[in-house]
Amino acid sequence: MNDPLKSIKLSAALCLLLIGCFILVALFTNMGFAQAPSTPPRVVVLHLDDTIQPISQQYLDRGIAEAARENASALLVDLNTPGGMLTSTRAMVSKILASPVPVIVFVAPSGSRAGSAGFFLLEAADIAAMAPGTNAGASHPVIEGAKLGPIMKQKLENDTTAFLRSFVSRRNRNVDAAQDAVLNSKSYTEKEALQLHLIDIISANDRALLDSLDGRKVTRFDGAVQTLHTRGAVLTYAEPTLRERILDRMMDPDLAVLILIVGALLIYLEFHAPGTIIPGALGTVLVLVSVFSLNLLPVNYISALLIVAAFILMVLEAKFPSHGILASAGVLALIFGTLTLVEGPIPQLRVHIATAVACGLAFGGITAFLARIAVRAQRNKVITGPEALLGEIGLAQQPIAPRGQVFVRGELWQAESDDPIGPGDAVRVRAVRGLTLLVERVPAPTAASN
Repeated sequence: MNDPLKSIKLSAALCLLLIGCFILVALFTNMGFAQAPSTPPRVVVLHLDDTIQPISQQYLDRGIAEAARENASALLVDLNTPGGMLTSTRAMVSKILASPVPVIVFVAPSGSRAGSAGFFLLEAADIAAMAPGTNAGASHPVIEGAKLGPIMKQKLENDTTAFLRSFVSRRNRNVDAAQDAVLNSKSYTEKEALQLHLIDIISANDRALLDSLDGRKVTRFDGAVQTLHTRGAVLTYAEPTLRERILDRMMDPDLAVLILIVGALLIYLEFHAPGTIIPGALGTVLVLVSVFSLNLLPVNYISALLIVAAFILMVLEAKFPSHGILASAGVLALIFGTLTLVEGPIPQLRVHIATAVACGLAFGGITAFLARIAVRAQRNKVITGPEALLGEIGLAQQPIAPRGQVFVRGELWQAESDDPIGPGDAVRVRAVRGLTLLVERVPAPTAASN
């Protein structure tokens, strides 16, 4: 009987030992996990401080792709914009709504605005936030380069408000207040926007905003619910690339027009001095760069034809003097064409009056000056080649009867004459035949006077 009892006791002791070992292993394992440092969340930050146009659209696309690639907790867009093009706005809103990571649009720093198209981006975001001293709204649509009648204006307003409602309602924000920003160009301060439930939060800066959003649940546009982990997040700043910075600068209509005018002047200079190559090559490059930039902007092609017509009028003034009438018409056509060449929905996407007047007067004056020089050069006596010797006075170096040598303009030439000419007599060149000059003797009084 002792043997079975000992076996039971031994088995129980072994079981207790195994349980104890299991508990110890689990305890140390948990302690190890607790002590292991967790990976901090990551947030990608964009600074969209510009007009809304194709280059800013590319910048946002790249930021969303980078946030998705890094598996970031969120994409934070610091926004400050006066507005921009409706086509680019629609594309950017679509990218925000389809983003695989939550998008936080933050109108910051203080003094910034989300005007016009920027209001659409703010309302499309998963989290809409504003800093103190900012404003948003004034989003009435404008068709680039067109004057709308009542019916077309109503159609545009209805289409734009329907587009806005399509995502504002899904974000559970105030649809009526959002539509008021479009239909009546209403603009809101950060406190008004929060009271009207157009935004979710007011915060002082990026870090304070992210800390306050930690743990908040957001419903993405596809219906997926995601919890934000943004406290103490590592901020990765997606800076614009060199290409984006250059192209973004070229989206300034004033700069694009200036480059176009300078390029046209260099090409015109090449026509006046053929063979110099550098002005023509540089001018062609500048014109192509300007055309590329203007192609991304809303261009009025009638205005482009006015600029061409202005160039023709200035050339005609040089060839057919009209006491300044053609030149004045050309300058006016150039100023008006330049001023209306780019008609964007906001002043920042249009050519300013000062730029148009300066370009028109400068281009008109320089072109007319160069054209007059060219016409005068064509009318002047030829001073190079054999034809330049016609009428020149020289000295006979040997008797010419009928052939001999003459000294003309520092050179010895074979000469022929119908009348005998003695050595030392003055002669006048009356024709050139190959390398032989046909000369005549200058009477003595004329020779003395010369």
